[in-house]
Amino acid sequence: MLEKLNLAGDWRLELDKEKKQQPPQSPFQDTINLPNTTSRAGKGQKNTEALIGSLTDEYAFEGYAWFEREVEIPASLSGKSCFLFLERTRVTKVWVDKQEIGSQNSLNTPHLYDLSDVMSPGKHTLTIRVDNTDYPTKGGHLTSPDTQTNWNGITGRMELQFFGEAFLDQVQVYPNFADRSFTVTSRIVGNFADTVLTVAAESYNGEQSHSAARRDYAITSSQLSVSYELGEDALLWSEDNPYLYKLTLRMRNQNGDLLDEQELSTGLREFKADGDKFTINGRKTFLRGKHDGLIFPLSGYAPTEVEEWVRILGISKSYGINHYRFHTCCPPEAAFIAADLLGIYMEPELPFWGTITDESHEQHNQEEQDYLIREGFAMLQAFGNHPSFVMMSLGNELWGSHERLNSILKDYKAFDDRHLYTQGSNNFQFVPVILEQEDFFCGVRFSRDRLFRGSYAMCDAPLGHVQTDRPGTMMDYDGRIVPTAGGAASAASASGDGTIQIQYGTEARTVKADAAGEGELIPHIPVVSHEIGQYAVYPNFEEIHKYTGPLKAKNFEVFRERLEAKGMGHLARKFFESSGQLSVACYKEELEAALRSSRMAGFQILDLQDFPGQGTALVGVLDAFMDSKGLVTPEEWRTFCSDAVLLARFEKYNYEAGEPFRARVQLSYYRAESLAGRKLVWEIRDGQQKCVAGGEMEVPATPEENLVEIGNIQLVMPAAAEMKKVVLSLSIPGTDIWKKYDLWIYPNRVSVELANAPGAHLFEEPSAEMISLLEKGESILLLPRPDALSGTIEGLYSTDFWCYPMFRSISESMNRPVPVGTMGLLIQNEHPALKHFPSEEHSTYSWWSTVTYSHSIILDQLPQELTPIVQTIDNFERNHKLGLLSEFRVLNGRVLMGALDYGKILETPEGRQLFYSLTQYMNTEAFNPAVELSLQELQGLFKQN
Repeated sequence: MLEKLNLAGDWRLELDKEKKQQPPQSPFQDTINLPNTTSRAGKGQKNTEALIGSLTDEYAFEGYAWFEREVEIPASLSGKSCFLFLERTRVTKVWVDKQEIGSQNSLNTPHLYDLSDVMSPGKHTLTIRVDNTDYPTKGGHLTSPDTQTNWNGITGRMELQFFGEAFLDQVQVYPNFADRSFTVTSRIVGNFADTVLTVAAESYNGEQSHSAARRDYAITSSQLSVSYELGEDALLWSEDNPYLYKLTLRMRNQNGDLLDEQELSTGLREFKADGDKFTINGRKTFLRGKHDGLIFPLSGYAPTEVEEWVRILGISKSYGINHYRFHTCCPPEAAFIAADLLGIYMEPELPFWGTITDESHEQHNQEEQDYLIREGFAMLQAFGNHPSFVMMSLGNELWGSHERLNSILKDYKAFDDRHLYTQGSNNFQFVPVILEQEDFFCGVRFSRDRLFRGSYAMCDAPLGHVQTDRPGTMMDYDGRIVPTAGGAASAASASGDGTIQIQYGTEARTVKADAAGEGELIPHIPVVSHEIGQYAVYPNFEEIHKYTGPLKAKNFEVFRERLEAKGMGHLARKFFESSGQLSVACYKEELEAALRSSRMAGFQILDLQDFPGQGTALVGVLDAFMDSKGLVTPEEWRTFCSDAVLLARFEKYNYEAGEPFRARVQLSYYRAESLAGRKLVWEIRDGQQKCVAGGEMEVPATPEENLVEIGNIQLVMPAAAEMKKVVLSLSIPGTDIWKKYDLWIYPNRVSVELANAPGAHLFEEPSAEMISLLEKGESILLLPRPDALSGTIEGLYSTDFWCYPMFRSISESMNRPVPVGTMGLLIQNEHPALKHFPSEEHSTYSWWSTVTYSHSIILDQLPQELTPIVQTIDNFERNHKLGLLSEFRVLNGRVLMGALDYGKILETPEGRQLFYSLTQYMNTEAFNPAVELSLQELQGLFKQN
């Protein structure tokens, strides 16, 4: 029988930066309560540095941390096998009574030391040394200051485990979906002669219950393998119904004495790759995943409590997430337990972000490779019984030998067939390859131009459709995943020596481009899009007070100081809210494009929550604490991230009155419930909630595909005396399935002649004539060409990708264009200049053409009180005051100014309406700018000839 001695409590502590090889001889100088990290306990020298690219660990320590305490073994445990169990730690070495026992270095799985020969009854001194420097691999996000920090300490369970004369070791449970049974395997340690194993199973969560008959099996070998039948009425585990079984294993001798008893939780399920889709228990599912880098600002390390993981995963599930991909890391067992309970598909990843080479490579590191392979086997053994553990990846953005990667996959699959395997996440980047042994593919493109993600960094250009295309809802990736005849796209261009330059982590790297092979890469396995989204939100400085743990948001404090130094501190909240609303809109289009793609099997968002490192990437609708930012509710987010999503496909968002509107209505549907008898109801309502048009359609009861064709909406947009926003609503009454889209309708006879606008004079740059008119008190519409100005930022509608500082640096190192780096608009929507162009405070698709065909003017050198009517939000590194549309007084006259390509903008109905509004405003007494500039200040915005 297993007995445990809990080691949690007070330990002596010695921090050793010099890394001595033996336990300290002098008395320890400090104490610590374990489990804990030295940082969270506030041990060591306080860090006064303020990191900009990540959170700041106030008590960061790297070196040896020595922990020591006395333990007393009771006489009742005499003769039993004894093991030291450390659930989560770094590289450890253990001594008992100054006698060295050994060392272990798993970063993902528990450390287990056999102390049977030294732990006799009585008092002993136990010493544990933890090293967070000499890792056998870099460790990815397990050891990164960008995520959970490179902490030192021991977390989770710490205990001595005592076993009797015989016990079960390494128990593994393999589900057999077809015959509703489990295969239970174990290694028997000790004397197993005349012993019997009894197995019983009982479901313990879900609305239904089920118990399987108890069965006895004679143990005849130290390698046990038995088949345990659950019966035809066995309950299945899935995202919808995560039914679990508690397996109870009892080993008895011939006298009936209980030698060992173990309980474990598992589930009966079959997660497969079937063609280009995943299936769970024979039914297709679509992965709606999020990236996870184990970000926990209040502790600096991943929690080991099930309750905390239930809370975290539960929040994600409320936003429609059913899948977690762990970037170069594996979570503690508590995460898998919580995922079992909630129905989340988990994909841990080896802690590697590099190159997997073979022996022929000049930089081949066999020791590191052996470690990584062992780590994978350890993860499979430690967590493989959990039904939520359905996939595994070999690492992030790997390069190297196809053959070696394929060989590793083959070995894992032969060892454990409970999971699906992939070579890695976005391996070989511009020149991807599908390996024989991988079960699914995770990436962003199949050649340079066959993109199946909506956004990219400038260094990875071309950019995605969310960043470049006129907004609409027609995009899907089917033709890029499987090109039509004649639609082949080019591979990445390589230099003469067969190399290409790529973005690699936070830097640039030159790699061999021999991965493409001949011809087009056509996938035959499920395709999952990698790290989609990455739409940045301006920092919310109101979060700073939440960082009460070892990690402090000193980066936020620096960003706030920079903004205040530019005289815009009072706009911080509006920058956050407006950039956030644009980010949500970009995510909506990105996720819907994936769901519109019948050949796609899933996506992995980067991220639902903020990523506080790698330049500070605030890309979430949740903050780093998994708290809502107030930008979108879970209910609305689920309208484009769920197992049932309505999709209206139309070409554009902006229409003239009388123009035809056509929408193809589809339903992405992965639920088991039939929609028999259901109808889809659609309607278009204006701002006064007046129904402009509406109707209903039959919903197919038994659709053959998961992308269900419902029908078409066709109408002529109604007459409009003024510009107005209308809302297209779709719903299936009696369900939680609904969707809304904002559309804009414009009067169809708007005519704008800027050169002859009444009450205004059009100029592209200052001239003697313009100055003369200003002296006379005239109104000037100043629309300069960007190349005539001394400082502008080009127009990009979508918000910045990931974060500006990191990708600016990468682009510069690769000698490629730097990102635009802007984050949407902040609009004075009550300003009379926009009386005939009603707007929100944030970017909407009515502004897309204006932003795209414009530059924003850098106004830093002008008086701080000048606030643009329409301001482009800059990133937290530059913090330029950027004017898309500004007004001011000069001499005796008035100026309305913007670097707008009015020729292109006027080709659109929304552009004509905007200029109509502006020229109407300039011809009224309301055109009375509050800020006055000198002629020299105005001329300073222009290049001097």
